[in-house]
Amino acid sequence: MSDTAAPPYPSPRTAGHPLDPSPVLGQLRERAPVSRVTLFDGSQAWLVTRHAEARQALRDDRLSVDSRTPGFPFLSAAQTEIRDMPPTFPRMDPPDHTVFRRLLAPEFTIKRMEALRPLIESDVADLLDRLEAAGPPGDLSAVLTLPLASLVICRLLGIPYEDAELFQSRAAVMTDQTATPEQVRTARMDMLGYLQQLLARKAEEPADDLLSRMVAQEDEAAGVGRRDLVGVAMILMFGGHETTAHSTDLGVLALMDNRDQWEVLRGRPELIPGAVEEVLRHQTILETGLPRIARADLTLGGVDIRSGEGVLVSLVAANRDGSVFADADRLDVTRPAAENRHLGFGFGVHQCLGQPLARIEMQVSLAALLRRFPGLRLLKEPRELDFRGQMAVFGPTSLPVTW
Repeated sequence: MSDTAAPPYPSPRTAGHPLDPSPVLGQLRERAPVSRVTLFDGSQAWLVTRHAEARQALRDDRLSVDSRTPGFPFLSAAQTEIRDMPPTFPRMDPPDHTVFRRLLAPEFTIKRMEALRPLIESDVADLLDRLEAAGPPGDLSAVLTLPLASLVICRLLGIPYEDAELFQSRAAVMTDQTATPEQVRTARMDMLGYLQQLLARKAEEPADDLLSRMVAQEDEAAGVGRRDLVGVAMILMFGGHETTAHSTDLGVLALMDNRDQWEVLRGRPELIPGAVEEVLRHQTILETGLPRIARADLTLGGVDIRSGEGVLVSLVAANRDGSVFADADRLDVTRPAAENRHLGFGFGVHQCLGQPLARIEMQVSLAALLRRFPGLRLLKEPRELDFRGQMAVFGPTSLPVTW
């Protein structure tokens, strides 16, 4: 890649407009779907900002997710901590990735996740009882979304709920772009140590949970060793907690900021599933995008990318592409779900495995809030809230509401 000037990436959102993507993303998307950007260490990578090219990139097997590959586009010094580590499930290319995808896919079928809906509805009801009993105001993030995500993933995996704080705090460090490599390493080792002990107990005393079933399929000869399973467990813990909770937070926040859309859902609750898809499009939480490294020459969006060059796919930018989504910058809960081809969960073989569960948690939470707290409103304007601006997963640090 040449040394031609390229804007720094990630680029910050405009002050006072926390729910809008950085204007730089839109400018790049209009100018060229694949553009050079400059990373924290002065290196350059290609940034993909248009929907069509994003889908193309995410399904192209010439673009690898293996962060050990020289030239892989890290977005912060903290991320370089994983450079020389054995890859976990999301950082594996096929065929290794396929082994673990096949192992886990039966656990996350729509049918299996729908069977959890009554339990999730009960969880949400209990949490909202506590919110109501405490009286207004309340922090929706602290009382509902984070506890719900923890309850659900702990139950699914077979993790004691009292241990949830451990992985919540460590996950926060591991997604903090300002953390030092040493801090990330310490947090990662804490989580790995905890999970090694937990999986050892599951092997000795299996229960009816995902981790027990996963350990039962341990087979070093087939490439499914204990170390691999520990890495998978860590990803499941993180993915089932951080991302779902902050997606729900952003959804409620966006609906509060677009009050007419909240009122539409009050009158037409049957639109809630489609509204969740619209929230996932309009408020995409993976702020920094998905990194790849070219392992062969390819052409993307008319741009020649050489083997060894880094590629970043901005889901935030792709999901605001006006050539795919009419009035793309507008939150529209009436947008037909079948036409909402958002990339909020990624695309291709590496798309989010737990998306059926995330959808259910968001649908149940939103339905219950609309039903029980129809007059819900923010205590502060979005611009007055603190956001996880230096985190890989975007969202407010708290969500103070009243009713």
